[in-house]
Amino acid sequence: MKLLTTIFIATLMASTAFAQFEKANQEYANGQFKDAVADYEQLVRNGEYSANLFYDLGNAYFRTQDFGRAILNYERALALDRHHAEAQANLRVARDAARALEMQPSGSEKMMRSASVNQWTTAAAIAGWIFVFAVAYLIFSRRARAVIALSILSLSIFVWAAFAAYETSKTEAARAIVTAKDVSARVATADNANRVLALPVGSEIEVLNKRGDWIYAALPNNQRGWIPASSAEVVRL
Repeated sequence: MKLLTTIFIATLMASTAFAQFEKANQEYANGQFKDAVADYEQLVRNGEYSANLFYDLGNAYFRTQDFGRAILNYERALALDRHHAEAQANLRVARDAARALEMQPSGSEKMMRSASVNQWTTAAAIAGWIFVFAVAYLIFSRRARAVIALSILSLSIFVWAAFAAYETSKTEAARAIVTAKDVSARVATADNANRVLALPVGSEIEVLNKRGDWIYAALPNNQRGWIPASSAEVVRL
């Protein structure tokens, strides 16, 4: 009985989420962009995360001229699906419209960003199992040369993929988008402190520390400074 009840509740919740998603899509098609934003955001608050949902939410925010949150949601879509072509294209358009600043990743960071945390974790798991089976085969077989090469290769892939998953997860947890207007990074946690850098809406930062209502962040152009915590939102939920 409990299993049937659980299945019924899960089915009902899925049906309700689908109906709300369709309602938001219809509102968007009718030009009711603020209503669409409200319904998409409700789905997000309910934990209905998907690349397509964040992409649609980004489009709705873009239509309301809220470029900061449009960029934020395109980034969230890409965090779930690195190869979401529409989100990539619209992100570029939104950044150009907002004149947003971007962090400049290193070569290794670019390589790690080519896949999501889940994809790197899956690659590490597959490589790890191949290594385990290769070692087991070595123990019970005399044909060692090819298997030794396979085990070394799989171990190397496992180490790199695990490292990439860890670093990508850490970076995604720290990455944030400026969603408020007229934000300036400052040298201290005070509105009258000297400015470090003006941050147009939609600019990318990395949160390094938090103190009260302020966050200390790595900024574009290899600078650092304090900004109000309410002026930015992290990409990873």
